[in-house]
Amino acid sequence: MIEILENRFITNMDRHPGIQWDDVRIHLESVPPEKLRSLEKMEITGGEPDVIGYDQESGEYIFVDFSPESPEGRRSLCYDHKAFESRKENRPAGSAMDMAEHMGIELLTEQQYRELQTKGKFDIKSSSWITTPEDIRSLGGALFCDRRYERVFVYHNGAQSYYSSRGFRGKIKV
Repeated sequence: MIEILENRFITNMDRHPGIQWDDVRIHLESVPPEKLRSLEKMEITGGEPDVIGYDQESGEYIFVDFSPESPEGRRSLCYDHKAFESRKENRPAGSAMDMAEHMGIELLTEQQYRELQTKGKFDIKSSSWITTPEDIRSLGGALFCDRRYERVFVYHNGAQSYYSSRGFRGKIKV
């Protein structure tokens, strides 16, 4: 996994200015194994994780999904467990929030999604669930984003909805 991350890091230096791979590698070699397993799950599900930043307070590197489209192994999911349970027919395979928790990652917030879009063009043909504020979720809704017409759009949908082109992008601090 570390070799895959190194190759991606070196190939995409513009994503993480001021961060050196040797520092990331040394850090990755000392983290708990479950953090590396989470990165591996991001990779296996098609996320193509890479470093986007460094948290000075915690001393951790921030990895997010850089796959061109919402990761294929994380699509056709409703928003959360409550939404999943509300579907009595035609249930999706699961929910984005449950899958993220199982993987040990978090969904991106709107701000994080917009920051990702400054590093490239993502979700041109797909869309990704994002963390939804409780006031929206309590009314049955959930938010998702995509990029169309050279702009990032935030939309709403019923949290129980799911589509083959909608997944979720994650982040993890390692």
